[in-house]
Formats: sequence, structure tokens, C-alpha cells
Amino acid sequence: MPGYYKKASALPISVNQRAILEELVRRHTSYQHHVKRASIILHSSQGRSITEVTEQLSVHRGTVSTWRKRWLVHQEHLALIEAEEDKGALSDAPRPGTPVTYSAQVVSQIVAISCEAPKACGYPISHWTPQVLRLEVIARDIVKDISVRSVGRFLKRGRS
Repeated sequence: MPGYYKKASALPISVNQRAILEELVRRHTSYQHHVKRASIILHSSQGRSITEVTEQLSVHRGTVSTWRKRWLVHQEHLALIEAEEDKGALSDAPRPGTPVTYSAQVVSQIVAISCEAPKACGYPISHWTPQVLRLEVIARDIVKDISVRSVGRFLKRGRS
């Protein structure tokens, strides 16, 4: 049924914003999800309906609606982004989950201690174990408490 859906109005977009989005779409190093989102905004700014954009870009109708709404909601913020030429507006929304427990600085201190000789720290062993390293990290007041598993995970990650 043509005309069944209400035609969406064209998204407001400045000349600079259009240039930034078009450059993002053309660049070979752009993330493809950013390219898709920029394309949705560009097509929508030309007055195309949600259905037309959906068919042209082969995306779900909800995706087009989501990014049109986000563009409209963040118009004030977009002026700042435009001034800084930041593409953060096309990033995903923050995901749920627990915040980081140990900062990068704490992790780097743990890895640095693991590079020291355990004998120099007063332990009668030749190599660090996660259990002993945990005790040393707590003794040096880097953290109040940390699990042996976390220490092991940090060491494993630092081996690349």
C-alpha cells in the first residue's frame, strides 16, 4: 500500500556535518557500522521516507528510526561535535555491565611487580605465582584486596 506510512520529514543537517558524514562514508578505514549509520542520516536528510531508506540501504526499519531519533535528540550536542570533527555521535550507546574494578594503572603496577625477582622482595621462590604476587600487591598497598584469579588474568593478558 503506497503512502501507508507517514512520510518522515528531512533531517536537519549542516553543510559541515554533511561533508563529515560523506567523508566517513567514502573512507576505506571507517567502521562499517558507522558507515551504515552515516548513510542513514545522509539519506534521511534528503527527505527520503523511512521505507525508502530501508529499501535502499537494506536495513531494518527500526534501525532507520533509531538513528533518525538519535540525530534529532542530539542536535545541540552535534554542534559541538561538528566543531571538533568528532564522529562520536555514531557510536553505540553505553552497554550495561559492571564498571571496571581495577584501573589500568593498577594493572600495570601488578605487571611491573611480576617483572621483579621474588627473591628481591623476600620470597624464597624463583618465579612469581598468582598467590604470592597477590600477597605482595596487597602488602605494597596497591589494592586492598584482589583475587588470585584476577592477578592471574592480568599476567596472562600482559604476555602478548
